[in-house]
Amino acid sequence: MLSTTLRTLRTRWITFVGAFVALSLGVALIAVMGLALASSLDAPDRGPERFAAAPVVVKGQDTLKAPTSIGDRPKTLAQPRPVPDDAVAKLRDLGTVVEDRSFAVRAVGAPADLVGHPWSTAAFAPYELDAGRAPEAMDEVVVSGDWARPGTRVRTDGSTVRVVGTVTGLGFENAVFYTDVRAAELSPRSLQLVVDADAVAVREAVRGSEGVRVLTGDARRYADADPDRDAEALTAMNAMFGTAGGVTGFVSVFVVASTFAFAVAQRRREFGLLRTAGATPGQLRRMVVSEALVVGVLASAAGCVLGSYGAPKLAEWAVDENLAPRWFTIGDYNWPYQMAFWTGLFVALCGVTAASWRAGHTGPAEALREASVDTRAMTWGRWLFGGALLIAAAVTLVLALVTNPGELLQRKTYVSRPMLLITAVALLAPVLVRPLTRAIAWLPAQLPGAGGMLVRENAAAGVRRTAAVAAPVLVTVALAGSLLGATATLDEAQATEVRERTTADFVVTPAGDAGFDDATLQRLRTVSGAEVSPSSSSAVYVLEDGVALIRSDARAVDPQPLAATARLPLAAGKVSDLDDDSIIVNEEWEKHDVGERVDVWLGDGTRKSLRIAAVMTVGTGDNGVLVTPRNAPAAPVDRVDVRLADGADTGTVAAGLRQAVRASGGEVLTGDAWVRATYPESNRTTRMGFFLVLGIALLYTGISLANTMVMATSDRERELALLRLAGATRWQVLRLVGAEALMVVMVGGLLGALVAGLNLVGMWSALGLLSVRTSIEIPWAVLAAAMGACAVLAVIPAVASAGLSLGRRAVELAGVGE
Repeated sequence: MLSTTLRTLRTRWITFVGAFVALSLGVALIAVMGLALASSLDAPDRGPERFAAAPVVVKGQDTLKAPTSIGDRPKTLAQPRPVPDDAVAKLRDLGTVVEDRSFAVRAVGAPADLVGHPWSTAAFAPYELDAGRAPEAMDEVVVSGDWARPGTRVRTDGSTVRVVGTVTGLGFENAVFYTDVRAAELSPRSLQLVVDADAVAVREAVRGSEGVRVLTGDARRYADADPDRDAEALTAMNAMFGTAGGVTGFVSVFVVASTFAFAVAQRRREFGLLRTAGATPGQLRRMVVSEALVVGVLASAAGCVLGSYGAPKLAEWAVDENLAPRWFTIGDYNWPYQMAFWTGLFVALCGVTAASWRAGHTGPAEALREASVDTRAMTWGRWLFGGALLIAAAVTLVLALVTNPGELLQRKTYVSRPMLLITAVALLAPVLVRPLTRAIAWLPAQLPGAGGMLVRENAAAGVRRTAAVAAPVLVTVALAGSLLGATATLDEAQATEVRERTTADFVVTPAGDAGFDDATLQRLRTVSGAEVSPSSSSAVYVLEDGVALIRSDARAVDPQPLAATARLPLAAGKVSDLDDDSIIVNEEWEKHDVGERVDVWLGDGTRKSLRIAAVMTVGTGDNGVLVTPRNAPAAPVDRVDVRLADGADTGTVAAGLRQAVRASGGEVLTGDAWVRATYPESNRTTRMGFFLVLGIALLYTGISLANTMVMATSDRERELALLRLAGATRWQVLRLVGAEALMVVMVGGLLGALVAGLNLVGMWSALGLLSVRTSIEIPWAVLAAAMGACAVLAVIPAVASAGLSLGRRAVELAGVGE
């Protein structure tokens, strides 16, 4: 049996090379994603940055801990508290106390992530002057990096400052240092202090102050901006590589299984001859499995080697695109190789098992008759598994729509659902291939000449070949349409919600994080013809089911002016009932009956019982809650909605608003312009993750498509030779092969579009049930590009392979197999 297997491998090398290429690339993809995922599980230890030279840092309460039956559930506060005044007084008795402040700064020609600090904190990093001097006047600053030199004037938020010195950048931020007095004006709240005193004495001084932390040693890193950014980066990378790994793993398994099954199905004529010569079904099955085992071991090993070279390239790309932190590299792990190798071998064996079982149970004469036309392309296994998967997809969709429509808007759902449908449609594809090919080729078949008719009949007769070649196109189009269409539809739904909720004629936003001060708000209120509605961003925390501490984004508003500038999606209650003792929630909350009281924690950690004044619909999940300003302590006003009074002139009001915010800095936009500027969209990591998935899928399926086309065309040498003997010229045969390849791509594209359409209709239905009326967004440009790429990758290999086979004499080719 082994000698027969080796001779078969040598004789049918094109078929086995095609299977080898598909499997090795599939294993390489699995290995690459496994290595990337394994390397994103652990982050290196990070020490303190801004306070590496600080003796002791005292930080106010910034975490809420809610006691539950399973322990405290922590959440970061939306409005952290400063160190209490009495504690600060005790600390000043111990030694020098320096108040730290951090605030965003926008400046022309400066880095986008510029952050401001008081100059007295520069020594704690430590930053050292490399040119110029320290700032002394209110309009003087020192900057890090080389984007400005001493003497440069820089336009910042509402004012112009002069650079009087520079410090060497330390890599973790782009800093601009003001005098301590000016920094306090720009950012009045100080949330942490540096104390030059003994740590034990400092801890004793703040004892009894709720939530206050004393940080020394490596713990000082918690005083840095975003100290958990490594953990957050890991979470984002895990999600991205997990999604990419799951999808590419599915694509690899799908294409490999399809390729191996097609490679066996191509050999039915050979199997028939072996059965005629006396081979038993068991011998045929053992031969086919032995061939798959040999190819599988070699290809899986080659794929692991390719993966070891590809994984570092992926890591470099992720770092270059700012999808991964600078420290991210591929680690030394073995389990991804083990997983990739055994998965590849298992899939190869599974791919040939069903096909070899069918071949072994086919009688000799029947096998020879089947070699020309696929009369039974659908086996009972295809009907059973394809039908079961299709029913499962339909049932899960209906159950989700009935019980929890919001689940269909979750990324893990709209990423995984297409895979179920892709597999189901691929298994049932032979049922759809014949009517699709006849419909696509109907018009060409009516044209003069036999070309259109031959294209139609060849594709319809070779159902297995058409379905196998169309499979990679199906996967590419279905994934592109489903994933990008889902994110685009969800983004449009969120934008629709924003448009419907905003009735303001103008929206005014501040230049920095500190928000609008009282003087600016007073000037805005005095603008003639303007009705203003200030609001602040905050958060509310609620304990649900006794164990889950849930954070809901909140906006603090005055209910009376809110009614003139917003249209809330209320399911019950009235906006006018909102007061300092109440809250407007959404239907996602465990308690959401009007009049019911709910215990919450406010943005600064204060616990309070509030009455539910009104309830909003769930929507896309971004409706959040509404409270009054009294229930959002320390939250700065970060948005002012403006409604024109009756008879007010638009231009005059706009000019008055701009004048009102000129001193403090701010932007005045029309309502429509503000909606466009804040157009909700998926975060960059999600988008790049999807493009990573689709890029890899397109590359892999493109290679597999070209590979399968070569396998399919090389098996048609005798058929093409007969066309030559019937009078067809060489160019006519090549045009026929190219036209057939194009039609197969169209079949795969239509099946992929069917899968994408079904998935997007499911999401659109869920949005409708959640009271969001929006359109289905289809990424036509991406689909067209994918189809075009697939067409090129199908036609060129098919025509090239046919051209090489036609290099031999037609009489010799026609005699093959006789």
